[in-house]
Amino acid sequence: MNTAEMTAKIAAGNGFIAALDQSGGSTPKALKGYGVEEGAWSSEEEMFGLIHDMRSRIITSPCFTGEKVIGAILFERTMDGTVDGEPTPAALIARGVVPFIKIDKGLEDEADGVQLMKPMPQLDALLIRAKALGVFGTKERSVINLANAAGIAAVVKQQFELGRQVLAHGMMPIIEPEVNIKSPERAEADAILRDEILKELDALPDGQQVMLKLSIPARAGLFEPLVDHPKVLRVVALSGGFKRPEACAELARNRGMIASFSRALLEDLRHGMSDDAFDASLGGAIDEIHAASVAGAPIDA
Repeated sequence: MNTAEMTAKIAAGNGFIAALDQSGGSTPKALKGYGVEEGAWSSEEEMFGLIHDMRSRIITSPCFTGEKVIGAILFERTMDGTVDGEPTPAALIARGVVPFIKIDKGLEDEADGVQLMKPMPQLDALLIRAKALGVFGTKERSVINLANAAGIAAVVKQQFELGRQVLAHGMMPIIEPEVNIKSPERAEADAILRDEILKELDALPDGQQVMLKLSIPARAGLFEPLVDHPKVLRVVALSGGFKRPEACAELARNRGMIASFSRALLEDLRHGMSDDAFDASLGGAIDEIHAASVAGAPIDA
């Protein structure tokens, strides 16, 4: 797939985006969920080797193809690694799956009810390397905990500044200002976030597009103006801590949004499974998330 083909697949593909980008402090938690306890590694390299083995097993599973999984978000080390002897992005592309890379380096401490992204001084070098490997786009996450207008505006401003840097490299940014689904002000935060994003979208030059990765809104349909905006290629949803059945049910209520799940995709997979059991479990999760994405996906429904 070339860039135009990847753009078309993400814009109109009948499927969802797998988030395989756990990193840093979330890696031990992801491995524990997979059935690998902390004593199983003695160094950071071994830890990341184990998580790469898990991701490789997912990517090479017969059910993990572009038929239902239209994209996958990678951690930097995963991008730089190989799957069956091929660079990971190439292995994904060969399966019809569009590769993205997580570029943020974690979160600042909370201020004004939000957590901004930490500085990324090496971002241009990473984008050059990623593009050379065939990566289509990026993903960058910040967190909104309260309905603080100033804090949310700062999050959206930082996200779009970073998005413009990504666009300048000829890549597609997935802008991810996550609203904490446990926030006592979740619905209010959703509404403020939508309006701030619309302001930034309207300020983008004609012909430019971004993607959005958002928490499933407390009120179904709230993000439809974003789905319909001409400067948005696709709106994807994070599971945000919902278990898969609930995440899928909530997603299906939102027209135009498709899944970009991590925990909800991987929650039933275990290291000790036979290949047949692993593939059956992953295939069942893919089918369930795909069905919810298809239910919520039609733009003209």
